[in-house]
Amino acid sequence: MKEFFMKKALEQACNALYLDEVPVGAVIVRGDQIISTGHNLKETSKDPTAHAEIIAIRRASEALGGWRLSDCDMYVTLEPCAMCCGAILQARIRKLYIGTMDPKSGAAGSLLNLLNDYSFNHKCEVESGLLEDECSQILKNFFKSKRT
Repeated sequence: MKEFFMKKALEQACNALYLDEVPVGAVIVRGDQIISTGHNLKETSKDPTAHAEIIAIRRASEALGGWRLSDCDMYVTLEPCAMCCGAILQARIRKLYIGTMDPKSGAAGSLLNLLNDYSFNHKCEVESGLLEDECSQILKNFFKSKRT
């Protein structure tokens, strides 16, 4: 099931790519059911907080009627930034599955490890490398196309 949900996150990344957004996608799951999805809309919406994770969290909270997502897991194609990790902690997401790590701005194990910082009252289990090649390649292709 993990690969299935990450493939759904990759579909969301493709939706972002179609809009010429950085191709990152997120899916929030409770049990075996997808509760919400999101993809980057920062350029489209002119909103610096319109990251895939934030959008998916907002939609999940709306769908479930509350902000506590403690029985939910998130699948995201790229390691979240500090802002998104903060939202993941605030939403009480149980587990985060990451496709590929982000050595330039990742805050779930690369530059920082906010999700397992013992200073915070909530911890989020993290598993990385799920469909890593696919998640990495869509980003590499996007940025390569921007440079040419």
